[in-house]
Amino acid sequence: MNTHQALPLAELLEAASFIELGARERAKVLLDPGTMRELIGPFDRMTSPWLARQGVVTQSDDGVIVAKGTINKQPFVVLAIEGAFQGGSLGEVGGAKISGALELAAQDNRNGIPTGAIILFETGGVRLQEANLGLAAIAEIHSAIVDLRRYQPVIGISAGTVGCFGGMSIAAALCSYLVVTKEARIGLNGPAVIEQEAGIAEYDSRDRPFIWSFTGGEQRVDSGLADVLVDDDVDKIRATVTDLLARGIPTLHRSEQITRFLTGLNKVDATAQATPAMARAIYQQGGA
Repeated sequence: MNTHQALPLAELLEAASFIELGARERAKVLLDPGTMRELIGPFDRMTSPWLARQGVVTQSDDGVIVAKGTINKQPFVVLAIEGAFQGGSLGEVGGAKISGALELAAQDNRNGIPTGAIILFETGGVRLQEANLGLAAIAEIHSAIVDLRRYQPVIGISAGTVGCFGGMSIAAALCSYLVVTKEARIGLNGPAVIEQEAGIAEYDSRDRPFIWSFTGGEQRVDSGLADVLVDDDVDKIRATVTDLLARGIPTLHRSEQITRFLTGLNKVDATAQATPAMARAIYQQGGA
């Protein structure tokens, strides 16, 4: 059972920090007051069939909140990953909830209902206990994002504190717009994995300033890998979402800017120790 207790919207808004909210509360504050309806919620008992077999305590929503409602009176689905459960990892059930909701939103649009989507990324990526099932689920999420973003903006938000890693960092990159705070981190591989494979001299997973200088929200925006840097504040994040919706669908999504990114990556000197400034310069030159 999910341990986060739902709070009245007025109390959530008074608590200015978005990061301090649980996934369900984050979804609630983004939607218009009184419009949130949770689909496949905790009382539906959709738990992972694989965790219990491995002696892992399950959660009755599998760590994924699917909230339907409106934003500025437009239909929206908010998909919030609970970073406090299994590090926000995605398995078969949680992944199916996200991809299924996105697929239904795309179908809404084909039926004349302009349904948009917001994905709240607090995830380490695939759930290791579910291995290939989790990978398949994340691949379906990728496909569903690309389908839906043809009709409506798909907005990704990574606030903190878990970050966004693994296959779900690819999902974040596929979003129409990606919003981050300074506390956010986004990367294909997590710090511990990089240290394990490349050695502590290359990447010290305990050096927090070093890690944030490469994968933190501010660096990702400066490098063009995220769109908006926003303070950890509920009102500011809601306002940012409204501003992005007003922009509409991007003329060219980030994942379609192949030449731009290849131009930058071709300038990488693998013989030199990378620095945050070097990484920013490479991406910025690629965009020139």
